[in-house]
Amino acid sequence: MMSSEDGQQSHALTKPTFTEAQASALVESVFGFKVSKIRPLPSYDDQNFHVHVSRTTDTTDDPAEYVLKISNTESSQTPDLIEMQNHVIMFLSAAGFPTGSVCRTKGGNTTSLMSVDSGSEIKSYLVRMLTYLPGRPIAQVAVSHQQLYEIGRLAAQLDKTLEEFHHPKLNLLHRENFIWNLKNIPLLEKYMGALSQNRNREIVEQVIQLFKEKVMTKLSHFRECINHGDLNDHNILVDSSEPSSGDAVYQVSGILDFGDMSYGYYVFEVAITIMYMMIESTNPIQVGGHILAGFESVIPLTAVERSALFLLVCSRFTQSLVLAEYSCQLYPENREYLMVTAKTGWKHLQQMFAIGQKAVEEIWFKTAKSYESGISM
Repeated sequence: MMSSEDGQQSHALTKPTFTEAQASALVESVFGFKVSKIRPLPSYDDQNFHVHVSRTTDTTDDPAEYVLKISNTESSQTPDLIEMQNHVIMFLSAAGFPTGSVCRTKGGNTTSLMSVDSGSEIKSYLVRMLTYLPGRPIAQVAVSHQQLYEIGRLAAQLDKTLEEFHHPKLNLLHRENFIWNLKNIPLLEKYMGALSQNRNREIVEQVIQLFKEKVMTKLSHFRECINHGDLNDHNILVDSSEPSSGDAVYQVSGILDFGDMSYGYYVFEVAITIMYMMIESTNPIQVGGHILAGFESVIPLTAVERSALFLLVCSRFTQSLVLAEYSCQLYPENREYLMVTAKTGWKHLQQMFAIGQKAVEEIWFKTAKSYESGISM
């Protein structure tokens, strides 16, 4: 998301600011579609638009809705990485995952680099278009224990399937200083200035210290894989199939945003998923066991991986909260969107610390075990 050398000024300028008219013109010039309707979608530091295109008689079978993604100037400097994300999306779609598909440009490519003269300098933005996926973010629905189990299972199936993904530039996913890789918790120390001196900051300092002592020393014992790295409650879409009686049954209808994909470990994916599913939950401490049970139905964790889970969930809360505070200072106009997680995140992190690792693990592992005997709690 940001490199340590970047001055705040340069980073503040990286987010694209295309108007709806400019974005429509892009869709026509790059992809050859006539736009009938366009609206902006929220985004952390890129720009996204929901685009409706007019169909002609010979394209009636083609999708009519897309998401136009305009990457920030920093991400746009690594076109190979974004190209690979596109290939992963296509690979997973072919394997049966609801990832949508990548729209080719008029020249047959999956991305296009646009240069924009801003007067003082020329900026380059990478542009691509994906099919728009149906459904609503899981953040907007009440999630049952069974659905948490299914999401855990989905996270493991993603990681397992990605083991079969081959690409000549796969090493690009070893993103050593990528601030959102869970391995890089110590890098958060550079962003601590965004926090006030209070209990929250104390917890963050504690988490970073514990991470160095108890996680960094175990990394070599974790099993490595490619992580999606951002299975949050806004990146998982669900569609409800209304049964004749009882509650609506939600099926995952979309997996979004592969921008944080990097090499990590199985246990990272579980921890990240648990943390984000806790955010909207009315009973957050219970969430972990159901996610873990689903994940372990595909990939059972080792004892050493399990022992790091509590700290890794706390670490992801810390990462998300510190970087949201930092970004709010860069993009005050984005405050409302950026603070979605933060609202309840601090409360959950404090609660995890108050209850303590031993008690939380007991709840998680007991819940996970109940699935083995066929009685989910």
